Amino acid sequence: LFILQAGTINIIINIINFFMKNKYINIYNNLMILTRNKKIYLNKLINDNFSDRLIFFLLHFAIFLRIYKENNDKSVLQDIFDFVFKQLESSFRESGFGDVTINKKMKNHINLFYDILNEIDLWVKSSKIKKNDILRKYINNNNNIDKLIEYFDSYFLYLSNKPLNFFVKSVNKHKF
Repeated sequence: LFILQAGTINIIINIINFFMKNKYINIYNNLMILTRNKKIYLNKLINDNFSDRLIFFLLHFAIFLRIYKENNDKSVLQDIFDFVFKQLESSFRESGFGDVTINKKMKNHINLFYDILNEIDLWVKSSKIKKNDILRKYINNNNNIDKLIEYFDSYFLYLSNKPLNFFVKSVNKHKF
């Protein structure tokens, strides 16, 4: 038997906690890569500003949760949700926002996300007109909604063909 000193045990526990807290960093990074897709901005499908990028991120995340909620443990998806919003909060803090502002922003963004999540639940069974309405509700650039509908339909199909572990294990190049 190995006898470990209290300090060694604490170090091991801290290392395990560090990796457990960052278990879903690849999911967050994959969502960020999708959100920063240059084709979307070069083709002017959405405006290239913080607000639209955040909404684009939330749309990707809502679809991600929608696809994986059926075949995965709810507690895992809750952990992913918590991790992603903790990362967003951390980004706001790094931008220099104060606690009051961050709390207000996070409350607004979480409420917006739940609204998007409700709309995305209807996406698969929706007509093109309904999908158009869903996207217009959140995205200010109305010129290319049809191309965005195609993009998100392809994204749905892409996620449907990938297991959750595909996004947990590594950051990927996404082609769909």
